[in-house]
Amino acid sequence: MILVTGTGGNLGSATLAALRAGGVAATGGSRTPGPGTRHLDFDDRASLDLAGVSTLVLISAGYAEDDQVVGRHAAVLDAAVRDGVDHVVYTSLTTAGDHLGFALAHRATERLVRASGLHWTILRNGLYAELFGGLLTWAGEGVDSPFGDGALAAIAREDLADAAAAVAANPAGHRGRVHELVGTPITAGQVADRLGVPHRTIGLGEYRRRLLDETPGLLLFQPPMLASIASAIRHGFLDATAPDLTDLLGRPGRDPLASAVTAAVAARPEATL
Repeated sequence: MILVTGTGGNLGSATLAALRAGGVAATGGSRTPGPGTRHLDFDDRASLDLAGVSTLVLISAGYAEDDQVVGRHAAVLDAAVRDGVDHVVYTSLTTAGDHLGFALAHRATERLVRASGLHWTILRNGLYAELFGGLLTWAGEGVDSPFGDGALAAIAREDLADAAAAVAANPAGHRGRVHELVGTPITAGQVADRLGVPHRTIGLGEYRRRLLDETPGLLLFQPPMLASIASAIRHGFLDATAPDLTDLLGRPGRDPLASAVTAAVAARPEATL
């Protein structure tokens, strides 16, 4: 049986849905499980029951500081070894993302995966197109961004879910492999053009100020994380493409520009009224 972690979140739930849509026997795990899924809390080792699981899709639990993230992943990998899991598929971060503030937790987890003794596949996921669109800031009738003319090889979240499902459904064919899953480069200017509004570039200092002073609810680790994304895109470190996604899916990826535009529209203040 296949178990997908983090099915309370977007990527995990979409991966589980893709597996089930393909007729594959799979279940999910979450700290807030729904019908037909297991309670699985990475912060509670006693809840980590992986009995009967042959393939584990480990969705990164990256919403925390690095030490907590790596500790969570170590706990679930220990449980996988204990309970006889054969293969782990880990959703990591694109190789180009080594410049990002949250890369360390992914690379540390990759080390743990390789050292676990389990068969493994690492999916080095590019940044979501939905994230890119959602990070544009509406200002009057236009959008601001810190990205300048830099491009992101963005990828629709659903494509990443479909890729993870394809690997999990046939893990033997992907043993010991690292797949670089990135999409088509898009820019903030292109998103603005598709929206039919002007785009204005702001400096990284102004962006950081807005994160610290004007964005309530951010956790302590998030402003530097977001600033690192902005700087990496602006300076051309996240625009490289690769064929792995198309090879895994057997089709072209979804249009990341359309996904980014949809996310930008959803983030517009009027859309929440």
